[in-house]
Amino acid sequence: MTALTSPARTLANAMAQLPLIAILRGLTPAEAPAIGDALVGSGFAMIEVPLNSPEPLTSIAELTRQFPQTLIGAGTVLNVQQVKAVHAAGGRLVVAPNFNPAVVAQALTLGMVVLPGVATPTEAFAALEAGAHGLKLFPAEMISPASVKALRAVLPQTAALMPVGGITPDNMAVYRAAGANGFGLGSALFAPGRSAQEVRRQAEKFAKAFKG
Repeated sequence: MTALTSPARTLANAMAQLPLIAILRGLTPAEAPAIGDALVGSGFAMIEVPLNSPEPLTSIAELTRQFPQTLIGAGTVLNVQQVKAVHAAGGRLVVAPNFNPAVVAQALTLGMVVLPGVATPTEAFAALEAGAHGLKLFPAEMISPASVKALRAVLPQTAALMPVGGITPDNMAVYRAAGANGFGLGSALFAPGRSAQEVRRQAEKFAKAFKG
């Protein structure tokens, strides 16, 4: 694997395009093409289908076929077997609500981008030491901008910090000012049954708010 195609480079390229991860919890395979088109058309470069969605691996496979240049994978990845299943479906992104060293190690073995969930400095440093490409700060409702600023002061400047949970177009700026590099966007962007048109409108709001 060359440096140009390394997971770290893949993540860096996606972050440079738009450092927002669309979290499609509850997505069905039937919805995937239209929702994916709405997101990619709005500039999104990263899409996550949580594994507690209906037939998530089918949705991931469909999205990766339709949008091969987009960094697509799964969220709520809790064990090694799930990492392997996501990889087999074509996913290149592993996002977790927690830091499990075995999940990080398996993702690295398979050449996948891995973003474990952390909430404390101890977890953050351990995840980076294990090889995590970035950190999902979760749940953001418990991690204030002041906490992000404190983490940013001690963590490597190269470590991507991405708050997830309760993020809206209105509260991104204060987190960015504190040192957040990007965000994971959940129900404010997508909810089951929401039309592709509405998802596109929300996606454009988030993209515009981030670009400021």
